[in-house]
Amino acid sequence: MIVAARWRGLILPGVLTLLVLAVLLSLSAWQFSRMGWKEALLARIEARIDAAPVPVPPEADWPAWRADEDEYRRVTVEGRFLHDREVLVHGNTPRDERGRVFAGYYVLTPLARPDGSIVVVNRGFVPLENRDPATRAPGQVEGEVVVSGVMRAPQERGWFLPADDPAKGEWFTRDPAAIAAAFGLARVAPFIVEADGASNPGGLPRGGLTRVSFPNNHLEYALTWLGLAIGLLGVFAVFATKRLKGT
Repeated sequence: MIVAARWRGLILPGVLTLLVLAVLLSLSAWQFSRMGWKEALLARIEARIDAAPVPVPPEADWPAWRADEDEYRRVTVEGRFLHDREVLVHGNTPRDERGRVFAGYYVLTPLARPDGSIVVVNRGFVPLENRDPATRAPGQVEGEVVVSGVMRAPQERGWFLPADDPAKGEWFTRDPAAIAAAFGLARVAPFIVEADGASNPGGLPRGGLTRVSFPNNHLEYALTWLGLAIGLLGVFAVFATKRLKGT
C-alpha cells in the first residue's frame, strides 16, 4: 500500500513534467528549424551579392517586389539625381577595423529615370560637418549617371526611433514612400538602391557601406532548450527516486 501510494504521488508531478518537457522539446525543434531557414536565407543573400549586377526591375514589376526574394540583389540604375529633394537620414557608419563608429548622415537622393519613374538612391555616408551640400559640392553630380548597388527594403521604424520631421529636414528612417510623400513625388520604387563603393567626386558621399548582418544564434537557443529538457528529466528522476524510496 505504501509503495502504491508513493507511485500515485508521482502522477501529478509526472504529468506536469511531461507537459513542460513537451514545451521545451518543441522550442528546441523550432529553433533547429529556424536555424535551417536562416542558413538558407544567408546562402541566398550571398548568392545575390556575389552575382553580376542586373538592371533595376522595370516599373511594371514594382508592385510584386518582395524583400525576401529581391533584397540585396545587385543592380544598376540610370537617371538624373534630384539634388533639391535630397534627404539626410541620421545614422552611424559600421564599425571599422579599430571598432570605431562615426555619426553623420546617409544621403538619400531621388534618381529620375529616363521614363519618368523614380528610384531613391542611398548614395552613402557624410560626416556631421558635411550636412550642407555646399561643403561637398563636387559630389552633387549633374546630368545622367549610372549607379551600381544593391536593392534594400525600406527601413523599419523601431520603438525608440524619433518620428521623421520633413519640415525641419530631420529624418531617421530610410523610407522611399515617406520621401515621396514629403516631396510630392509619384511613380517611386518601393525599394532603395544602396550605392556601392565607387568613389564620388570629392570623396563624398561615401558609399559601399551596406550592412549584411543577420545574427544566427538558433543553434545556441536550440541547445539551450534541449539542455533544459534534459535537466528537467534529471531533476524529475532524482525526485521520483527519492519519493519511491521514502527519503
